[in-house]
Amino acid sequence: MVDWNALGRLGFGAGSVGNLYRAMPDVDAAATLQCAWDAGLRYFDSAPHYGFGLSEKRVGSALARLDPDVAAIVSTKVGRRLDAVPPGTDLSLPRQAFVTPEPFESIFDYSYDAVMRSYEASRVRLRRDRIDILYAHDLGRMAHGADHPRRFAEFMDGGYRAMHALRAVGAVGAIGLGVNETRICEEVMAVADIDVVLLAGRYTLLEQDALESFLPLCVRRDVKIVLGGPYNSGILAKGVRHGGELHYDYQPAPAAIVARVGAIEALCASHGVPLAAAALQLPLAHPQVVSVIPGLGSAAQVSQAVTLMATAIPPALWRDLKDQGLIRLDTPVPVSPID
Repeated sequence: MVDWNALGRLGFGAGSVGNLYRAMPDVDAAATLQCAWDAGLRYFDSAPHYGFGLSEKRVGSALARLDPDVAAIVSTKVGRRLDAVPPGTDLSLPRQAFVTPEPFESIFDYSYDAVMRSYEASRVRLRRDRIDILYAHDLGRMAHGADHPRRFAEFMDGGYRAMHALRAVGAVGAIGLGVNETRICEEVMAVADIDVVLLAGRYTLLEQDALESFLPLCVRRDVKIVLGGPYNSGILAKGVRHGGELHYDYQPAPAAIVARVGAIEALCASHGVPLAAAALQLPLAHPQVVSVIPGLGSAAQVSQAVTLMATAIPPALWRDLKDQGLIRLDTPVPVSPID
């Protein structure tokens, strides 16, 4: 079992310490994790895919030093095995978006044996006797396209059985999905018993379609939500007023998204609220959302996220966002004594 309250409102997404998009020295990764711990963060999410083991190694090394009582909640993922790269591969170049010295690449594999091996390898890299939360990584049509039916069957026939078995013997505290779409969650929940979904980018200040069927289903089944990607690939972190490259859903942002973010940003500014603060805090108002985990790639980003999470937001902002059609009328919003 997992104490969901122990995750805290703000968790640590460890993709960046796996050298996402750029190389990060070990000392900087250690300082980032140290800052997160000192700031009170106690939930750390990683995956074998993040730096092909590097993220898990760095999280494991930091927590071995910082968390001798094993109080932190740690999650990782299965569904991608790590295969050795061909001899002569230049490890200084980006591979699958990571610039990592680890001589591996990740390959989708949701079979029973692959999931069991992945769990054991992650446990070693993380230096944990057990894993608190185990997610199946990137199922669904968004990741697999026309190959989705085969991958779904592979998971249900193999990987899900492995995860269920690990939970049954207490080797993991909870099982779920780590995905970028809600449709696959509903497919899995129709035939399987899961505890939690790490949902990236699909319930944010910018989009709330998950309120239509997915989140009501989670309420009925008491499936918890960890919200990843609260900034929708960065556009809600920096806004659109200052130009530069704008990304949404890992791609250049379409004009309609830029315009919508601009309107939200202007309204936030009129209330004296940073756009990123509203983006971090809004998802937590839904009763099933237990934590928000932005990717944190430096000590400065950790400190900024802590400040944004503590920023007071007047209820009038949420009312204006609804009145202007910028968030859904049925969106739960944070309760604040400030008006």
